[in-house]
Amino acid sequence: MPDPMSVASGVCAAGALLSTWHLRRRAMRAEAEVGHLQAELAAERHAASHDPLTGLPNRRAFYRLAATLLTDAAGRPLIAVILDLDDFKQVNDRYGHAAGDQVLISVAERLAAFAGDNLVARLGGDEFAGLLTSPTVDSRWIDHATRRLCEMLAAPIPLGGLTLRVTASVGLAPVTGPTQLTEALRQADAAMYRAKSLGVGREARQLVDTAHPAE
Repeated sequence: MPDPMSVASGVCAAGALLSTWHLRRRAMRAEAEVGHLQAELAAERHAASHDPLTGLPNRRAFYRLAATLLTDAAGRPLIAVILDLDDFKQVNDRYGHAAGDQVLISVAERLAAFAGDNLVARLGGDEFAGLLTSPTVDSRWIDHATRRLCEMLAAPIPLGGLTLRVTASVGLAPVTGPTQLTEALRQADAAMYRAKSLGVGREARQLVDTAHPAE
């Protein structure tokens, strides 16, 4: 006949093991829930600070991140960039908003590739901005960078059975101090509108719709 004391001890031990198992399960569920909540919070923060279409920082995030960069620039020259697509409304009118969205995504990717590790953002609509480190604020460097960026943006964009080419008016201006971002952006914006109004290379700037499929 089993010893009642041994039986009682076994029951207690089994109960303790079961209790420990339940506690571990509860702790694992709590840890998983915390992880899920942290992921949701990170996603909400990202959505609040990034453009949902292109994935670039939005206007609010651009100014916040730019302020940090200006504080930490350590004397490196910084160049403000503003660009606006030429005749972008034609894309939406002729090909639909899905095509327009694809053009904006392509432009964002090319701007990001041009900027490298520097800050770029979509301010809204077809307007983008950037803050670039540069080796110099010499006007020749700025002119060269402007031309190179325009050339990158003007490359054909495959879109279904068509190839679209859109171009951009671009303005660059040096940031002369940590508190001068707004003024630099104003100057870059003015330079962009001068380029648009002058229509430099206007034939090259017009929307091109090739009749042959994209290669």
